[in-house]
Amino acid sequence: MDRIVRAWVDGWVASRGAAPPVVRDWGYTVDVGLEQQVTRHVFGETNGGVEEAVVRKVADAVTAPNIWLKVFTEPSDVRSWLGEGWWTDPDPAYLMSVPLTLAEGPGPAAALPDGYRLRTWSRGGVVRAMITASDGSWAARGQIAPTGVTAVVDQIATSAAHRRRGLGRAVMRTLAEAAIHQGAETGVLAGTPDGRALYETLGWRVEAPLLSARYVGVGAS
Repeated sequence: MDRIVRAWVDGWVASRGAAPPVVRDWGYTVDVGLEQQVTRHVFGETNGGVEEAVVRKVADAVTAPNIWLKVFTEPSDVRSWLGEGWWTDPDPAYLMSVPLTLAEGPGPAAALPDGYRLRTWSRGGVVRAMITASDGSWAARGQIAPTGVTAVVDQIATSAAHRRRGLGRAVMRTLAEAAIHQGAETGVLAGTPDGRALYETLGWRVEAPLLSARYVGVGAS
């Protein structure tokens, strides 16, 4: 199975506090424990390595609502493989990776516009970064979960009122440096199109497209 997928699974589990992944012959099963995401099945191959018959078999075995599939290949292909009762995310996503290196020059806090404040903290090895505006309101955030030589970046977000000011870049740089200090060498994430635009300017590359599917039940709207 693809090592980047395994790295993403391990880091996502650490970041979100989900159950340890159960290894299957086709990928991984993760119990999340949320009402809208009880369990997720993550297929371990990417791109041309993803087999239609395998996806169909796993999907057809799902009978309970709010079970998710994560499949790393062209979304249009996967949608045609799923039977009735599956909702698929209409927005594209991407599995991405980057070699982690320490940035040169002043640190992220020094690069912030006037009035912004950067704070970081760690719990259970997961490092979180938050940027607030001059009035104390939330402006941007993110977290990273190092799991050995890889680290998964997760939940990167910037307030609509504070975009295009370099805040997302500052959060990413802060998290990368924290992971490097914990021994990580490669960063991994699952990003949206808007996120991809930022990440690619920071050297990240797309490993595979990602489709998310949720079982809502036959006849559900």
